[in-house]
Amino acid sequence: MMHRIEPRSGVAIELAKGDRLIVIDPQGGQVSDLVAMSRADVREIISNGRTFDYEETTRLTTGARLWSNRSNIMLDIEDDSVGVHDFLLTPCAKATFRHFYPDKPVHRGCFGNLVEALDQYGVRADDIPTAFNVFMNVPVDREGRLSVEPPVSKPGDHIRFRAHMDLVIGLTACSAYASNGGSFKPIDYRIERG
Repeated sequence: MMHRIEPRSGVAIELAKGDRLIVIDPQGGQVSDLVAMSRADVREIISNGRTFDYEETTRLTTGARLWSNRSNIMLDIEDDSVGVHDFLLTPCAKATFRHFYPDKPVHRGCFGNLVEALDQYGVRADDIPTAFNVFMNVPVDREGRLSVEPPVSKPGDHIRFRAHMDLVIGLTACSAYASNGGSFKPIDYRIERG
């Protein structure tokens, strides 16, 4: 069954070991922030640092694994039609809007959406890690400077993850202007039970 995350909102999802999560960009050009916690202990969280270390790359696509802060594999990327994602930047928040978009209305962003969605699992604001930003396009130039460019994902593009442990997943339809090329669209997802 297909589920939809409405623009600028988020959800919490439970995955069992072996389940697959397919995240789909139905209209193209939309980012989805993904965070993962172990259902056995939500203090075990997805870690960009461990992932970059063990995968030996910042280009995470088909065949890569996403690791926890305790050096356990949380998710495999089994299939990826885009190949461009970000694991450097934190979820957008009220402070992000004040800093980067001072002339636009402040929104609670993906951070606030994740806090609300994950509250039922005992996850608090300070527990939210750097997200795996699905479809987000953050090139790094030769001097190490970051830029946030519009996503290259097209309508129907997808990424498929397989869970290596029982997980709680936080998933959003991103709220930041630059991340989404200035517009806000939904994100679809589907779970295939293992």
